[in-house]
Amino acid sequence: MKSIKQALTRKEISSLCKKLKKDGKKIVFTNGCFDLLHLGHINLFEKAKSLGDILIVAINSDKSLKKLKGSKRPLVNEKDRAKILLALKSVDFVVVFGEQTPYNLLKLLRPDILVKGGDYKTEGIIGREFVQTVYRFPFVKGRSTTTLINLIIKRYGK
Repeated sequence: MKSIKQALTRKEISSLCKKLKKDGKKIVFTNGCFDLLHLGHINLFEKAKSLGDILIVAINSDKSLKKLKGSKRPLVNEKDRAKILLALKSVDFVVVFGEQTPYNLLKLLRPDILVKGGDYKTEGIIGREFVQTVYRFPFVKGRSTTTLINLIIKRYGK
């Protein structure tokens, strides 16, 4: 298995989760594109980590992000996004998923806690049936990748 602070494959993260659960660790999971890291993301990761022992962040692959956000995205490729996230103290493991949603990954891993931003309604959160608890943290107003992209365009032209 890869050492800590490297992105793991689906098989590696599944095996690791089984071991961590056996050891009594509380596993927290969140997911997203995390194309341009901003304060909202950092707040989410820090709050998520405070809820358990291990924070797993699942990121959309470049291909799935492009399908979700359009042909001009991602701005940062999946390997770079994973490495950036792993540099954060609050993030323990990163896994890349290629589907549009993390449903299959959540079904496989069955973490204890699923964390999403407050812009999601609980009943619309994918995979909530595979976890004990779902937490939604407030969305940080004005802090989003789209806001950053628009600001760059406004300041530096198209």
